[in-house]
Amino acid sequence: MTVSPHVAETPPATGVPRADGERPRAVLFTAFEPSGDDHAAAAIAALRQMAPDVKIYAWGGPKMAAAGAEVVEQTGHDAVMGLPGLKKIREHRRINARIARWLRANPVDVHVPVDSPAANFPICQIARQVAGDRGLRIVHLVAPQIWAWGQWRIHKLRRLTNLVLCLLPFEEAWFKERGVPARFIGHPLFDLAHAPTRAALEASDLADGPVRVALMPGSRPAEIAKNFPLMLPVFRSLTEDRPGLVGTVAATTPAVAERLKQIAADHGGWPENLQMVSGRTDAVIGWCTLALVVSGTVTLQIARQERPMVVFYKSNPLPYMLLGRWILRTEFFTLPNLIAAREIVPELVPHFAGPEPILAAARELLASPEAVARQVEELRKVVRQFGGHRAGQEAAAAICEVLEGAPAGVPVGGT
Repeated sequence: MTVSPHVAETPPATGVPRADGERPRAVLFTAFEPSGDDHAAAAIAALRQMAPDVKIYAWGGPKMAAAGAEVVEQTGHDAVMGLPGLKKIREHRRINARIARWLRANPVDVHVPVDSPAANFPICQIARQVAGDRGLRIVHLVAPQIWAWGQWRIHKLRRLTNLVLCLLPFEEAWFKERGVPARFIGHPLFDLAHAPTRAALEASDLADGPVRVALMPGSRPAEIAKNFPLMLPVFRSLTEDRPGLVGTVAATTPAVAERLKQIAADHGGWPENLQMVSGRTDAVIGWCTLALVVSGTVTLQIARQERPMVVFYKSNPLPYMLLGRWILRTEFFTLPNLIAAREIVPELVPHFAGPEPILAAARELLASPEAVARQVEELRKVVRQFGGHRAGQEAAAAICEVLEGAPAGVPVGGT
C-alpha cells in the first residue's frame, strides 16, 4: 500500500450547509489498494447522485476521482498483501500525519475507511481524536476479515465504527452477534448482470479447442512470483493428457503480462498452446471449460459465470507454522467455499507442495462431467445469495443515513 507524492491540501468544504447552519456536510473516503479504489468508486458515484450537495474527499485512486471524489492524495499504486515492512510502516505514519493536518482544516461528518484495516484503523482513531465532540461517524466499507484471523480486533472495530458494510452474505450476522452494527449490501461484482452473449463475443478471438483452460495467476508481484511457476507444469501436463487442449492466461494489466513472460522464460519457456490477454478477465472466464485460479476475488467472477475451478495459493510454510496456523480461525479461504460453508470447489490454500496436487484436482474435474455439474450447481447457490442487492447504491444509501444521523443498522429501503 503506497501513495503518490503529496498533493496540495484542498480548501475547506463548500457544499450546502447543514441544518444547523454551521458548515457544509462532508465525507472522507480512505482507500489504499486497487480493490478499495473499485469498491469506493461505486459508492461515491451513487452518493453523488443521492446527495449531490455533499462534499466527497478521498485518499484514493483514479476510479474514485472519476466517480466524483476530490482526491487529496492518490494511493494504491503498490499494494502490499500480508504484513507490511518497516519502510511501509514509516510511509503510513507520514500519511497519517498529513491526514490529521488535513482533517483539522477540513472537518468531515463521516469517515469511510475502505478495506485495508491495518492502514485504516489508525486513521479512524485520528479522525475521532481530531473531531473531538463534533460527533464524527465512521462507516467501514468492506468488512475487516476479523472472522478469519485476529478476532481480538473486534474490540477495536466496535470502538471505531458506527456501521460495517459487508460484501459477503455471512458477515452481517457474524458481526451483529458480537455487538458490531453491520449490513450486507451485496458485492460490486454482482451489481451489473452478466451478459454471456457479450462475454462470448469478447472472447471470439481466443483459441478454440475441446478443452480450454484459463490460468488466473493473480495481480500482486509476490503472489505471481510464487504461483505462476506452479501453473506452468500443471498446464504442460494437461496438454500431454489431452491433445488439442488450449490455454489462456488472464493478466490483469500489461505490466503483469510482461512479468509473467519473464517468469515463464525462467521456468522452461512459454508453452506453444498458451496465449495471454490483458484486462479481459470476464472474457477469459466465459471462454474456458476449467479455470486454475490463485485464490482471491476472481473466484466470485468465475462463480458468476458458472465455470468449474481449482483454487490454490502457494505459501511459505515457516511463517504459517510459526504464526499463521495459530491466528487463522476459518476452515476455508476460497470465497465460494466460505460462503457455502463447505468445500464446493477444490481448495489448496495454503499450499506448500509442488504442482502435483493441483494437477490431480484438475484431472479429476476434466475426467468427470458429474463432478463439474455438481460444482456448477453449488456455485449457482452461492451466486443466488447476492441476488437483489446493488452494493454501490446500498453503500451510498447507508452512508446518507449515517450522515443524516439515522440509527446505524436500520435496513435501507428502496435500493
